[in-house]
Amino acid sequence: MKTIQKRHSVRTYEERALSPQDRAALVAFMERLDNPFGVPVHEYILDRKVDTAGEKLGTYGVIKGASTFLGVSVPKNELAPLAAGYEFENLLLYATHLGLGTVWLAATFQREHFAASMGISKEELFPAISPVGYPAAKRSLAETLMRATMKSSVRKPWEELFFQEDFHTPLTTAEAGLYAQPLEMVRLAPSATNAQPWRVCKAGDLYHFYASYKPGLAEPEQLIKQVDLGIALSHFHQTALELGLAGAFVSVPQANRDLPDTMHYILSWKAGKEI
Repeated sequence: MKTIQKRHSVRTYEERALSPQDRAALVAFMERLDNPFGVPVHEYILDRKVDTAGEKLGTYGVIKGASTFLGVSVPKNELAPLAAGYEFENLLLYATHLGLGTVWLAATFQREHFAASMGISKEELFPAISPVGYPAAKRSLAETLMRATMKSSVRKPWEELFFQEDFHTPLTTAEAGLYAQPLEMVRLAPSATNAQPWRVCKAGDLYHFYASYKPGLAEPEQLIKQVDLGIALSHFHQTALELGLAGAFVSVPQANRDLPDTMHYILSWKAGKEI
């Protein structure tokens, strides 16, 4: 939880390489990563120079000073975006634990070039990369403006994200009980353009997770929302594990639930004994 609260997006880095110790720690952690969805996810680490003058080596000038990048790919299937978001966020949280800076990049990088450099097949979903390195003492002007535009430090309030039984009744922290902290860590999760698309509806011992977006959204944008939900599920699950809360992710039919057309079911968490 402390790491989640500490994590923030970094786009401006000191112009120096990772120490051998930090790089080795990242590689070792990558080899241990897994996810609760049974999907094989692949992570990559690539040394590549991006100078402080804003050289557009694959990031359109968004990233300054970084010389190492992490990447994630996954075979295409229904749960692929969730698994990719979940595992890659766990990796970025570990980097935060090491004192390193990171930021999710989903659109502002040259996907084909990074895929070729990392050896990623065109048959796999390649949703994101992240620079990894030592945060600079001062943010670049471009980063400062970007954070202000996206309101990067702002998160939606509880009553807009978490609900009880239906989407008309907000869930209180008292009603969430032991799950108030996992849900708060969901609230703090990063997302593309800080859209915060996750919604959670508690029904008995089930926590239903949805992606909120208008019907007819283009498929690539839907995939980004699903990756965002994977990030949120990482925060929820890791916090539940830290607190010793037993449960499991399950898929629950939604036919009998009266859902707004903006709510797209993703997955549920069943609290209680491990399933």
